[in-house]
Amino acid sequence: MKCSCTPPTEETKRSSIQLTRYHPNACCCGTDKPVPTSDGSPQGWYIRYFACLTGATAAWLVAYSGMETAARWLVFDLLGLTQNSVAGAALEFFFYDTAKILLLLIALIYAIAWGRASLPVGRIRGWLAGRRRGVGHVLAAVLGAVTPFCSCSSVPMFWGFTSAGIPVGIAMTFLITSPLINEIAIIMLWGLLGWKFAVIYVVVGLGTGIAGGLVMDSIGAERWLRADLHTNIQIPSPAQQGDKAGAVRRSAYQRHIFALAEVKSIFRRIWLWVIAGVAIGAALHGFVPKNWFAEHFSAGEWWTVPAAVLAGVPLYSNVTGIVPVMESLLVKGLPLGTTLAFCMGAVVASIPEVIMLRQIMTIRLQAAFLGYLWLALVLVGWLFNAAQPWLV
Repeated sequence: MKCSCTPPTEETKRSSIQLTRYHPNACCCGTDKPVPTSDGSPQGWYIRYFACLTGATAAWLVAYSGMETAARWLVFDLLGLTQNSVAGAALEFFFYDTAKILLLLIALIYAIAWGRASLPVGRIRGWLAGRRRGVGHVLAAVLGAVTPFCSCSSVPMFWGFTSAGIPVGIAMTFLITSPLINEIAIIMLWGLLGWKFAVIYVVVGLGTGIAGGLVMDSIGAERWLRADLHTNIQIPSPAQQGDKAGAVRRSAYQRHIFALAEVKSIFRRIWLWVIAGVAIGAALHGFVPKNWFAEHFSAGEWWTVPAAVLAGVPLYSNVTGIVPVMESLLVKGLPLGTTLAFCMGAVVASIPEVIMLRQIMTIRLQAAFLGYLWLALVLVGWLFNAAQPWLV
C-alpha cells in the first residue's frame, strides 16, 4: 500500500524552534518499515550515537594533539624544507593553524548548537539585559580568560553566542578577552617577568574586554550584524518555551539533528575564508622578522605606540607564544607600554580573524571593533609608558 504521508520539508526539519519527529525510514501508514520512537529517533539510535560520539571524540583528540607533529613532518621531512627557512616557517604555520581552526570550528559549533537547541534563548537574553548586563560582561570576560583560544579560534564561539541571541556586547567581551588571557600565559608571565607584570597584564586584558563589550552595547552593535545572520537567530515565543522555567524539552536525537545541520551550514560558509585568512597570516608570520619591531619602536616617542599596535596585528600570535617575545622586547629596551600595546595587538586581532568575522559582521561593526581595539591599546600603551618609572 502506498503511503499517503507527506514528509516534512528540509526547512521544517532544520528549524531551531521545532525539530521534526520525522525519520526517512518510517511510514505512519504502513507496517513494512521500522517505526521511530516517540521522540522521532530510529530504534537503537542512542546506542549507535554514543558509540559514534565516543569514537569521534577520541579521533578528534588524537588529530588535535598530533597536528603540530604532523605539520612539522609534512613540511620538514616530506617536503624537505629547512627549519630555519622563512618558507618552512610559513608553511608549518599554515598547515598547523588551518587544521587547528577547522577542527575547533567543527567541535565548537556542534557542542554550542547541541546545547542551545533547548536553551530558553528569550529568557537568557532577558537575564543578560538591563541592570544585569554588567554581570554578563564579567562572566563573559572570565569565560574568555579560562578558554585557551587564539583570535581565530574564538570566532566560532562568538558566532555561536550571537546566533543564540546573546547580546553582541557580551559576545564581544568574550571575543576580546579569550585570546588575551589564559592560565598558561599567566604562569609564564609570572615566571619570566614577575608577579607584578602578570597582574598588570591580566587586569588590562579583562578591563579591555569588558570595556569593549560595554562600548558595543552603547552603540547598538546588534544592528550591524550581517542581515543573513539575523535570520538564523531564533527566539522562542512564550508558547514554545515548554515549561515555566522557559526550557524547550528536546531529546538527544533532536538536538543532534539540529547541531549537525548547524555544523554543515556554517562550515560550508566559512571554511574557504579560514584557509585564505590563515594563508595570509602564515605569509606574514614567516616573512616578517620579529626583531624588526624592537629595532624601530624602542625610541619611546608618542607615535611608536599607535604604530606598534598596527604593526603587531599581522604577526598573528597566541598569548602563550607572545610571552617570550614580550620578555625579549623588554630586555632590548622597548618601553613597557609600547611592549604591552604591540604584544596585545598581535594577540587580540589578526588578518585571518578579520576575514572570518566578515561572514558575521558588517563593515561598520568590523570598523567599530577594530577601531575600539586600536584606541584602547594605544591608551594602554601611553598610560603604562608614563607610569613605567613607578612600576619597574
